[in-house]
Amino acid sequence: MDADRIGIEVAAALPGRQVVIPLEVPAGTTVAQAVSMAELTARLPGLVVDEARLGVFGKLRPPEHELVEGDRVEVYRPLRADPKEVRRELAELARQRKRDG
Repeated sequence: MDADRIGIEVAAALPGRQVVIPLEVPAGTTVAQAVSMAELTARLPGLVVDEARLGVFGKLRPPEHELVEGDRVEVYRPLRADPKEVRRELAELARQRKRDG
């Protein structure tokens, strides 16, 4: 690989489908630029990148964060449900099932 270029991956998912796109990009490429280069909306129709948070290997990063060789950029969709509320509902359902036998 050219010293002026780095190898990275861009990962994103929708319910039922995920993509991991390997890219070779210029050194100094930012998280936002990599997401743009990956053309995610063409590969995952329905993904709204403008509303998504971005990260590298599970850690949130600002769009201007510069990538290094081997980084995996991740696109995090907004949560559709509050995790605490979902746990509460599941616990209530389990209590009802236990009570009803």
